[in-house]
Amino acid sequence: MRRPVIAGNWKMHMTCAQAREFMAAFLPQLEQTPNDREIVLAPPFTAISTMAEQAKGSCVSLASQNVHWEPSGAFTAEISPAMLKEHGVAYTIVGHSEPRKYFSESDEQINLRARSAQDNGLIPIVCVGESDEQRERGEAERVIRRQIEQGLENLDPGSLVVAYEPIWAIGTGKTCASEEANRICGLIRSWVGAPDLVIQYGGSVKPGNIDELMGMSDIDGVLVGGASLDPDSFARIANYKSV
Repeated sequence: MRRPVIAGNWKMHMTCAQAREFMAAFLPQLEQTPNDREIVLAPPFTAISTMAEQAKGSCVSLASQNVHWEPSGAFTAEISPAMLKEHGVAYTIVGHSEPRKYFSESDEQINLRARSAQDNGLIPIVCVGESDEQRERGEAERVIRRQIEQGLENLDPGSLVVAYEPIWAIGTGKTCASEEANRICGLIRSWVGAPDLVIQYGGSVKPGNIDELMGMSDIDGVLVGGASLDPDSFARIANYKSV
């Protein structure tokens, strides 16, 4: 039985003070949330400690927005699994399209990050997805399959989340049709060969489309960007009702 993971990626938003304000408004709205789903928030590194205090005793788990593959060393601006676990972090996002684009992260590096996460008791959320140009050229499936084959090499699917995030739908207001997102998620599951693999959809997820998305057979959660910055919006997403 696949347990849905509803995750919010705050990216480079939220000071510690803003994180406290968010949680004060957000947590009361989870009091009736069914326990058949996992609620995850990925704040910036500076707010992780604050968020750990705020989330204590709640149903909210924490994620980091990246992790390095070495336990320590001369890696300026990076963060190790042990540093994250010290603050109660349970998940880590790797391979998001923004680090891929802005910092030229390769599938090999993403795989190293994900393997390091698993080796140290963190659950990686590995992001995959095609650009608008790749989809227009009919290359979407080839691109995603390559990302899966290289990025998930030697990973345990039982301690893993894959997030299908079509790049053209991230922060653009465009949403991949639910049926198409479901089709791609089903393909990913078949390529990995793990029926119980949890696969999220990400890309302009909002309160208005969450119920439809979560009603799809192969979508096991969502990775939310902008809509996760508003406590009311993200609470509605966390409290989705499958149609």
